[in-house]
Amino acid sequence: MKATPTAIPDVMVIEPKVFGDARGFFFESFNQKAFNEATGSNVNFVQDNHSRSAKGVLRGLHYQLQQPQGKLVRVVRGAVFDVAVDIRKSSPTFGQWVGVELSEDNHKQLWVPAGFAHGFVVLSETADFLYKTTDYYAPAHERCIAWDDPAIGIEWPADIAPQLSAKDQAGLSLSQAEVFA
Repeated sequence: MKATPTAIPDVMVIEPKVFGDARGFFFESFNQKAFNEATGSNVNFVQDNHSRSAKGVLRGLHYQLQQPQGKLVRVVRGAVFDVAVDIRKSSPTFGQWVGVELSEDNHKQLWVPAGFAHGFVVLSETADFLYKTTDYYAPAHERCIAWDDPAIGIEWPADIAPQLSAKDQAGLSLSQAEVFA
């Protein structure tokens, strides 16, 4: 597997070695030892999640203030534009974002460490989104930053009219949100 740092070096694009021919393809979607070596981290994943969403659904920007979760995310059907926002107040990249298209065709994954808000918008008719987390879901500690906060300035795909949950509609601006030290 290959790990490439993004403009925010702690967030990495993970690309597995894909073996394919006319019959289809095979790749190892996760290997703990290879992941830790490629990213220089020493994390353990405790939970796997799977969501399916329709075109235009935007989920995020989510994070847990306590029991923070690192997330290794990928798409197995369809395509999404995936975003990570640095919300570590002491970080030199605080308030900055990176975005990557993840799809069933490019097989890319994104490593989003704890300390980041995360979200995605579906680009295809539907998308199946899978992610591993480094801590368990804790709804009492979940927070949401507004997907369209101008202080962050995420450049979401222009042709998408986002469909939001009530929770995501109520997201706070970065300046109002509780963030990491």
